[in-house]
Amino acid sequence: MSGQHHDPVQENIETHPVKLAIGIVIGTVALIIGIVLTAQLAVGFYGSRSMKGDPAMSDAAVGKRIAPVAQLALDPNAPAPAAARPVPAPAAAKAEPAAHDGKATYDSTCSACHAAGLAGAPKAGDRAAWSARIKAAKGKAGLYASSLKGKGAMPAKGGNAALSDEAVKAAVDYLLATAK
Repeated sequence: MSGQHHDPVQENIETHPVKLAIGIVIGTVALIIGIVLTAQLAVGFYGSRSMKGDPAMSDAAVGKRIAPVAQLALDPNAPAPAAARPVPAPAAAKAEPAAHDGKATYDSTCSACHAAGLAGAPKAGDRAAWSARIKAAKGKAGLYASSLKGKGAMPAKGGNAALSDEAVKAAVDYLLATAK
C-alpha cells in the first residue's frame, strides 16, 4: 500500500479553485435568502394577528403601560419648599433711588452683572468694551433702548421692572461716565 490516500474532493479543490469560490458564493446567497424568508415569515405572523380583540391592546392596558411610574403627592398642611416660596426682592431693588441717581441704580441692580462681567456684560470702567457697545448700539440712544427693552443676555431694565425709564438711563449714563 502506498502512504498517500487518494481523495477526489481534495484533488478537485486544489485543481479547480474557481469551483471553490463559486461554492462559497452559492452557500452565502442561500444563507441570506434563508434569513430573509425567515424574517418575512415572522413579520407575517406578527402583522396578521388581530389587534381588535387583544386585551393587551385595550385602552386601559395601554394606558397602564404608558402611565408614569410614580406620582408626587404633597401634604397640604406641610410648609412649601424653599424653592417654591416667593423670594422677596431686596429693599434696594424695590425702592427706586431718589432723583434718579445713576450710581445708586447701578449699585442696587446693575452691579450684579456689570461688576464681574457676567454673561458678557461690559464691566464698569472698561473703556474699550463700552466704546464697542456704543458703536454697536449706534450711540447712547441705542444703549438706552437695549437697557430698557433688553437685548441678548441683558434683561429689560436689568431685571428690575420697578425701575423707571429715567433711572435706567441714569444708570447707563453712570456706566458710560466710569468708562471715560
